[in-house]
Amino acid sequence: MKYLIVGLGNIGPEYELTRHNIGFLTLDRLADAKGVEFKSDRLAFKTEYKFKGRHIHLIKPTTYMNLSGKAMRHWMNELKVPKENVLVIVDDLALPFGKLRMRAKGSSAGHNGLKNIEELTGGQNYARLKFGIGDEFSKGKQVDYVLGKFSEGEFAELPIVMDRAIEMIHGFCSIGIGRTMNQYND
Repeated sequence: MKYLIVGLGNIGPEYELTRHNIGFLTLDRLADAKGVEFKSDRLAFKTEYKFKGRHIHLIKPTTYMNLSGKAMRHWMNELKVPKENVLVIVDDLALPFGKLRMRAKGSSAGHNGLKNIEELTGGQNYARLKFGIGDEFSKGKQVDYVLGKFSEGEFAELPIVMDRAIEMIHGFCSIGIGRTMNQYND
């Protein structure tokens, strides 16, 4: 069985360690743990590995965040992965830093990457793993906050939270979204 895990972020060194790139950062940590390397491919950096008999494909779209749906749609078609086997890793301002929440579907909540995915893949019915980045910014400073780097304290906690996110990714692929949500969502 095939799965497609889509980590959202922006390419380029200026975005590398920003809150908006938590999808990329989580998949980088997962690839390191599995001993696989991302290679530049059509519309994304891509790698793959096997886990409990499943073939897991990881992509980090190179289309920039706001056009993430283009890469996701391409790789779903290319790999023939059904939408129910796709999981998107995304930053979420509405969740406190470090809180993880998996959902089977839902709105974009104003997130441009998710809006584009909805437009290009036909709606909100795809799984997502929301990675809380908090909302510690003043009025009018949302973009600066999202595109800003993690604080020292947050950066120190990231490995623990990313490892939990990786457990949730593997749960999604092995025991299914329902059981994974029951086990991990608070």
